[in-house]
Parts: sequence; structure tokens; C-alpha cells
Amino acid sequence: MISKAAGIATLLLATVTSVAAQEQVLNLYSARHYSTDEALYSNFTKATGIKINRVDADDAGILARLKAEGSASPADVILLVDAARLYKGEVDGLFKPVKSKLLDDAIPAQYRSAATPEGTSWFGLSTRARVIVYDKVKVKREDVDTYEELADPKNKGKVCLRSGSHPYNLSLFGAVLQHVGEQKTEAWLKGIVDNMARAPKGGDTDQIKAVGAGECQVAVSNSYYIARLLRSTAPEDKALMEKVGIVFPNQQSWGTHLNIAGGAVAKNSRNTANAVKFLEYLASAEAQNYFANGNNEWPTAKGVKVNNPALQAMSGGGDFKAETIPLAAVGGNTVKVQQMLDRVGFR
Repeated sequence: MISKAAGIATLLLATVTSVAAQEQVLNLYSARHYSTDEALYSNFTKATGIKINRVDADDAGILARLKAEGSASPADVILLVDAARLYKGEVDGLFKPVKSKLLDDAIPAQYRSAATPEGTSWFGLSTRARVIVYDKVKVKREDVDTYEELADPKNKGKVCLRSGSHPYNLSLFGAVLQHVGEQKTEAWLKGIVDNMARAPKGGDTDQIKAVGAGECQVAVSNSYYIARLLRSTAPEDKALMEKVGIVFPNQQSWGTHLNIAGGAVAKNSRNTANAVKFLEYLASAEAQNYFANGNNEWPTAKGVKVNNPALQAMSGGGDFKAETIPLAAVGGNTVKVQQMLDRVGFR
């Protein structure tokens, strides 16, 4: 009788173990906090049967958490919203390089980390432009149609920006460094400091509103903040966007700076196959439309287009010239840029 009970217990244990082994999961650490992304996760689960467990935090918080958790981290996929932070995660050894022909074919080389014999560490999945906004009454468009003009004496007392050390600005400054070199970049940053209407504060939307309120006349913002305001039905937002002009800088030279939201497989992932499958899904045409258009961004995957009236209105109804430098190189310039910011007093 005892032997029979033991046999039943063994059978039950084997059944439970088998069910647990068959349960497919994916642990996601995400810095994307956009409600439209929910459709991505549910559609992926429906298509694959893989359940997604998500932890939300900002880029810095996610990287700090990965470091603190070490080899005990349950994370499988990391989604971040800045090239410099993706680069930092790679340099700090927090990602697992992967080999995926689908991802390599879909995502242009400039939007992913440099390939190594082990594979690629991260992939850009959507882009956002860093554009200039200006007071249409007080400022001429041709006086702010390049990043260089942010430092021109003609714009003295007109410029407002968020903190220089914010990742969005660090990536822009890192791109300028890549284009013009260290000496010119530091002089440019000093010129921006000299032209500021007030000390840096707030986020990108605050800069746009400051232009509308006359606190300053020129500012810089990620394109999706502007698209949100353009799509808004609130009277105050409509009134604001009637006052503000938008320019995609450097159309006659290297092109407008793009930053990315991107993904990577966590170094200690226990569900690596599922993680790669999820990143490959995010590069599909269907997912790219949710991923990019849902937050007013542009897709990175080759051949994928989105129909977003706000983005079309912002760029004059057509395409714009974007810079083509590798964003991995931009991330690598972060430390040098931060040192420059300290020297010129850009907080």
C-alpha cells in the first residue's frame, strides 16, 4: 500500500514538473511606459503562448537593478529608450550578445550595436528626432535651422533646454562630437550656455511651453513630445502649437539627430530563446507599427512605414534627412561630453 502511494506521489510530481517545464514565460524589464505597447505584449502571447511578466522603471533604474541582481536576475529582455543607456548596458556587460539573421537583416547597422563573433548586444526598434522649436513671431526659421545656431550670438538670451546631463541631450551632444570633433563641440556647448534665457530645468514638454509663454524663444525637444501636442484636442495645446514653429535641423549638412528605443537580451536570461523570439517579433511590420506609431516614433525595420498625421505634419508632409552615424559611437562619446558639460558650466 505504501509502495502504491509512493508511486502515485512520484507520478503527480512528474506531472507537475512537466507542466512547469512546458509553461513558457518571458521576464521583461521595460523603460517604455506607453499604453499602446500593451497590444504588443498581448499579441505576442496570443501568437506564441509565451507569458510576459513585466517590470517598469526608467533606463537608469533598470541598469542599476540588473547590476544589483547580478546572476540572480530573472530578466530576459531589456527595453530602454536611449542609445547612450543601451551602450552603457553593453559596456557594463549586462546584455547577452545574440545571433539572429532576422534581426540583422531587419535593423540597419547604424541602429544596433557593433557585431562581434558572439553576436549583437542590442537593437534599435524605433527612432525619435531631436528637433528645434521656436517662437514663430520673434524668431526667423533660418536663424535656428541648424544645431550650431543654438550657440550663435544672434540667439543670445533666447535658448532654453532641459538638463545637459539628461540622456536625450547627452546623445545629441555625443552626435555633434562625432560630427565636428572635441574642440568645436566644447566651444559649441559653451555658446549654448551663453545663450540661455534661464537655467536648465524641466522636461521637453516644459521647454515647448516655455517658448509658447515667452519665457524663451528657442528650445530643443524629442519629436514625440511635439506630436503628442499636435494630436491633442485640448484648447491650450492647440493654442500653444499655433505659436510654435518646428524645424528639423541640419537638412543641408549631416541631417537631424535621431535617438532610439531599443532592446537587448539580459546577460543572465534563463529564457534566451523566448527573448530572441520577442525581439524578432518587435522587428516585424505589425509590431513596428504598434511600437513606433503608438508613441509617435518612426520604425527602424527596413521597409516599414507608419501613417501618422502628426509626424507628417511636423516634418512638412514628407521625409527628412536624418544623420547616419552609428548610434553605438554616439553612446561611446557620453563620458567625454559629460566632462565638457562640467567645464562649460552646463548643468
